[in-house]
Amino acid sequence: MAKSTSSIIPIERIYKSILVIRGHKIILDRDLAQLYGVETKVLNRAVSRNIDRFPEDFMFRLDKEEFENLRFHFGTSSWGGPRYRPRAFTEQGVAMLSSVLRSKRAVEVNIAIMRTFVKLRQILATNSALRRKIEAMERRYDEQFKLVFKVLSEMVMPTSKSKSKIGFLTEAQAHKKGTAKEKCKK
Repeated sequence: MAKSTSSIIPIERIYKSILVIRGHKIILDRDLAQLYGVETKVLNRAVSRNIDRFPEDFMFRLDKEEFENLRFHFGTSSWGGPRYRPRAFTEQGVAMLSSVLRSKRAVEVNIAIMRTFVKLRQILATNSALRRKIEAMERRYDEQFKLVFKVLSEMVMPTSKSKSKIGFLTEAQAHKKGTAKEKCKK
């Protein structure tokens, strides 16, 4: 019986490794190396030996600005950390790594990463479909909601008309009211 890939690597760890750079969901070489259980230089050496398998849409190096933003984001010092700008692997690049790294763990980790990318794509598709449905409902019911909000605002806003009080008047109150009305008539 095959081992469950969820026991190999937690899906949350893979989610945390996925970043969006240049409009692509990517995983950095150092994060992949950790997931595969190898040193970053070992992973990069294997990629360099098979560089023709990694076109620009599979893998790219971060430019200086992207690298600086990552260093700032992760809080690495200016003198520590990697000496080279990291490589960023897209989903296709991660899939291609399975042909370069051939260990059993690499295959299991690759399967887990591919499943995570698929799950992430499904979540995004569900969210965009939900967003489209909400926007359609807003357009369809916009006029009705405007009417409801108008009525609600009228109910909440006090009117300028003074309303007569409900209840009984005492003799003194009735006399005052009566004399005030008489004065107005004269």
